[in-house]
Amino acid sequence: MAVKILFLAGFALCASGLVSPAAALALGLIFGLGFTHPWQTEARTATKYLLQASVVGLGFGMNLHEVLRAGRSGFVYTAASIAFALTAGLLAGRMLGVNKTASILITVGTAICGGSAIAAVAPIIHADQEETAVSLGTIFILNAIALLIFPPLGWLLHLSQQQFGLWAALAIHDTSSVVGATAKYGAEALAIGTTVKLARALWIVPIALITAAVVKSKTKIQWPWFILFFCLAAVANTYLPILGPAYPVLYKLGRIGLTVTLFLIGTGLSKATIKQVGARPLLQGVILWAIVAVSTLMAIRSGWIGL
Repeated sequence: MAVKILFLAGFALCASGLVSPAAALALGLIFGLGFTHPWQTEARTATKYLLQASVVGLGFGMNLHEVLRAGRSGFVYTAASIAFALTAGLLAGRMLGVNKTASILITVGTAICGGSAIAAVAPIIHADQEETAVSLGTIFILNAIALLIFPPLGWLLHLSQQQFGLWAALAIHDTSSVVGATAKYGAEALAIGTTVKLARALWIVPIALITAAVVKSKTKIQWPWFILFFCLAAVANTYLPILGPAYPVLYKLGRIGLTVTLFLIGTGLSKATIKQVGARPLLQGVILWAIVAVSTLMAIRSGWIGL
């Protein structure tokens, strides 16, 4: 009973709007590593839908012209970085002797959009529960680290809002952590990071279709519909001023929803998860993530890519 009360107290605090996304994740991690989660399955389901709803809410704070500009400019970089990450990840997995299925899932999760990509591809390649859990655990651990270290690194390197938003979108796995990190960095970084990351998430569909064709799977592909609703929210914010008073409220609810999402994500990381992941898959994930993060950062700072 005490653990449930503690969980609900943390949930309520994060939903109050009094804590930052990074602090919410830290609170969740403290709970996850220190206590047994009372509602593990329910929290995972809630995390998925709450994240999607929060992203749509953030759309009400975006200008459609900025969304289209960032999405169009980031398309080529996204395609190139995904191809690069897929190649590097599969090679790293093979060199480290990681289970082939888990290696594919870790690679896809890093290349596209973390847990969403893994959830889409796992049934197509017939991944079992353990392989999926190991992959999700690897990505999850790195996501938590990214949210905490990327903003300080951005400030240390004196990255502009545009540079940081683009870097976060290209180098951080999950949409939730991209939004959390860029929200801490600034409004412009948030707009760019969210837009480019959502454009990146659309690659789930072609990658899933290609994978299904290669393995001859008939598994139904899940479309990321929430991205469409995010764009519609930006359309409303740009062209329907009559509803203007509602947009700041919806945007704020999106920020609060994201904060709660990160708390829930943090509570899902347990000592058992870390133990289950093991050294080799985690090493593959770290190596691939480091390659992607460093290479994209160098390209951005050198001016090779930008918006």
